[in-house]
Amino acid sequence: MPRSAFHALSTLLLLPLAGLYAAVLAVRNWLYDHGWKHSAPGWVPLIGVGNLRVGGTGKTPHVAWLVAELLRQGQRPAILSRGYGRQTQGPRLAAPTDSAATVGDEPWQYYQQFAGQGVPVAVAENRQVGLDLLRQQHPALTAVVLDDAYQHRRVRPTLNILLTELARPFYHDHVLPAGRLRETRAGAARADAVIITKCSPELGAAQQAAIAAQVRRYARPGVPVLFSAYDYAAPRPLTAAAQALGAPQPGSLALLLTGIAQPGPLREHLLGAGFGLASEVVFSDHHAFSVADVAAVRARWRAGQPIFTTEKDATRLLAPALAEALAGLPIYTIPVRVALLGGGAARLRQLLPGRGASPAVPL
Repeated sequence: MPRSAFHALSTLLLLPLAGLYAAVLAVRNWLYDHGWKHSAPGWVPLIGVGNLRVGGTGKTPHVAWLVAELLRQGQRPAILSRGYGRQTQGPRLAAPTDSAATVGDEPWQYYQQFAGQGVPVAVAENRQVGLDLLRQQHPALTAVVLDDAYQHRRVRPTLNILLTELARPFYHDHVLPAGRLRETRAGAARADAVIITKCSPELGAAQQAAIAAQVRRYARPGVPVLFSAYDYAAPRPLTAAAQALGAPQPGSLALLLTGIAQPGPLREHLLGAGFGLASEVVFSDHHAFSVADVAAVRARWRAGQPIFTTEKDATRLLAPALAEALAGLPIYTIPVRVALLGGGAARLRQLLPGRGASPAVPL
C-alpha cells in the first residue's frame, strides 16, 4: 500500500477517537468561554504565543522577536514558559546556575539570549503561579510574553497570537490522534492575530490571500493574518574544536545533528547555502543527549567535517556531563530569527500593548 494511502486510512480509522478527544476539549473551552471556569487577566499586559498543533511551528524565534521589540520600545518584558522537559518542578526563575535540565531547553535559550538585557525568564506548570512569582520578584515589569500557553486558559492574554506552519496549517489538520491538533480548528477563534510560519520570503500576494481566506473560515472577523520566514545567520562555533577549525565554507560536507520537532527547514537552508550533508543524526524534540548519543554522532563524523546544530539543541549539548564526550568535535550552531513578510512587522507592532512607551527602533 502506498504511504499516502496508508496515512489516509490510518487517519480515517482514528477519527472516532479524535472525535471523543475533541468533544472533551470543546466542553472545557465552553466552560471557559461562558465563565464557568475562571480565566484571570494579568497584572501587566500578557502576550500569548502558541499553536493548535503539537510542536514545530516556530514559537521560540517568534517569542524572541516579540521580546526584542518590547525592549526596543523601552518596555520591561519577561518570559513565562512551562519549562517542558526540565528535571525540576514548581515555579522557578532562571539564574546563572541553571541549565536546560533545570528550566527546560527553550527557557534556557531565552535566558542566554536576553538575561544580559535584564529580561527575567520564569517557568511554571501553572502560569498563574508563574505570574505571581514574577510580580513578587520583578514588580516593575510592563509586559509578560507567555510561551506556548494557547491551551493554558487559567490566564487570559491581552494579545493572543496563534502560529501555524505553512507546510501543515491547522485548517488541513485533525485532532489527536488522527492528526496533530491539540484542539479543534475552532480554537483559532481565540486568536487576536494569526501568523503563518516558515514561509518562503518570496511567497506571493495571491498565495497569501488564498491562505488568509482559509484561516478566516475559523478566525474572528478582522483578525490580522501575517506571514513570517526564517532568517538564518552564519554558523557560530559552539565548541573549542569549532573555534580551531574556523568558519565552515560552502561546498564542504557536513553532519547535521538535531533534536527538534521539524529539522526540515534547517536542512533545506544548509543545502541552499551550498553545504553537502554527508550524514544526519536526528533525535526527537527536546531529546536529552547522552554520552552514548555523542558517541553515535562521532561514529558517523569524519575529520574536518563541521557539525551543524540548532541553538535549542546547543542548550542540551552543553550539559557538563557531555563535555568530555564532545571534545574534538567541531560543532556550530545556526542561529535562526524570524522576518515578517511585507508590512507584517508594522502591523504586529501596532497590536502590542503599551507600544507608546518610547519610540520604537525598526526591527
